Amino acid sequence: MSETKRGTPPVERAWQKAVAKHRKPVMRSSVWQLVNSLAPYLALWGLMIWTLNISYWITLAIGVVASGFLVRIFIIFHDCGHGSFFKSRRANRVTEFITGVLTFTPYRQWRHDHALHHANAGDLDRRGPGDIWTLTVREYLGAPLWKRLSYRVVRNPFVLLVVAPLFVFVVQYRFPSRAGGKRERIGVFWTDCAMLAIVALMSLTIGFKAYVLIQLPVIMLAGTAGVWLFYVQHQFEDVQWKRGQEWDYEEAAFSGSSYYELPRILQWFTGNIGFHHIHHLSPAIPNYRLERCHRENPMFQKVPTVTLWSSLKSLSIHLWDEKGQELIGFGQLKAIRRDPQRHSLSTSSKRSP
Repeated sequence: MSETKRGTPPVERAWQKAVAKHRKPVMRSSVWQLVNSLAPYLALWGLMIWTLNISYWITLAIGVVASGFLVRIFIIFHDCGHGSFFKSRRANRVTEFITGVLTFTPYRQWRHDHALHHANAGDLDRRGPGDIWTLTVREYLGAPLWKRLSYRVVRNPFVLLVVAPLFVFVVQYRFPSRAGGKRERIGVFWTDCAMLAIVALMSLTIGFKAYVLIQLPVIMLAGTAGVWLFYVQHQFEDVQWKRGQEWDYEEAAFSGSSYYELPRILQWFTGNIGFHHIHHLSPAIPNYRLERCHRENPMFQKVPTVTLWSSLKSLSIHLWDEKGQELIGFGQLKAIRRDPQRHSLSTSSKRSP
């Protein structure tokens, strides 16, 4: 049973009872999801190889669909990391390794960083591995010029959604993190070895150039989608962040994680990860049971809802304003710097009932 506030004893709450019956994975559902994700992905790979000699544009078009299946495979990897996809720990670990190789992600290192994210999401005092770099207004204004410029570059939409995903999945994940231990380093090594074996096999069969022409756009598109999903689930207009002792597990899930309401087809490809508030309340729920948990419990429907259209605003908000208790853009920051007194008054009125 989870704690509510750090340092306080566990408390039985309504949401804990609501999620309890959805926590157990269903073998047939897990196996079917593996089949309907891996089989189409591998089939599309074969089709892309065949179309290379016909038209690379056709190959790229098929690659867009293949990247959708790769996102779905990553969700399976993600569930295995939480130990929620199968009842068997061994089955989770084997599946996690295989799907991690396909998604260019070292399983143990990612699991370690992602566990930190779940433990600290929405806590301003515990930002770190597994999170999108986020500064407060005060931190940004007090930072040296090089750090402010770096932050603006990182938060630029092109860098965030095009450059960063490719760099993270293709380059960064090939090396152990300094925050990880021996097990994490070994996990990176075995993932890299398996990937190298695949590259060697593909080079001997279809050729290295053909492999790169297929794999690179697929991993880039899937990586972009994955980073976007993670970004918008914790960087949206009504998000709430707290400091230290004010942080609460339940509130962090309900107010610090979005319900990303996607069109049905996108919800399927993203493995229901849009029900992110429920996932943060109970990571033990398999992705294929999140929607039903949401539908059956009205308490989960009274959370900030982000649509495909409204989520685009997330690209323009970058800094956490502790006075206004909201994420703001660099344009709003200019107004605050010009008239800090007016900002103080406006935020005070916002907090008033």
